[in-house]
Amino acid sequence: MTFAPLPSTPATAVPADAPLLDVREPDEWAAGHADGATHVPMSQVVARLEEITGLAARHDGPLYVICKVGGRSAQVAQYLAQRGLDVVNVDGGMLAWEAAGRPMAAEAPGVEPHVL
Repeated sequence: MTFAPLPSTPATAVPADAPLLDVREPDEWAAGHADGATHVPMSQVVARLEEITGLAARHDGPLYVICKVGGRSAQVAQYLAQRGLDVVNVDGGMLAWEAAGRPMAAEAPGVEPHVL
């Protein structure tokens, strides 16, 4: 079976109102994540597929998938694409997001968001 190339985009090109799925681990998420993102660790994607499908269905356009540098998110995006979702991998992940100065949040109040 051959798959089409997975769409990807740099962090700077992700629309501000786009749905963003962060697939990093809980400690990575807590340290800093894209403001407004939804967190589903990679290990939970299969079990939470219905939730992810619902997230994608509530928005026009693709679901953007992000991790720290782009490897895990590419795997998750490929899995989701195989299930019919319109997805785009975020090249460079949260490291690129942070470097671009995109809005970030941390779980603990008063903590400066950063990529772990």
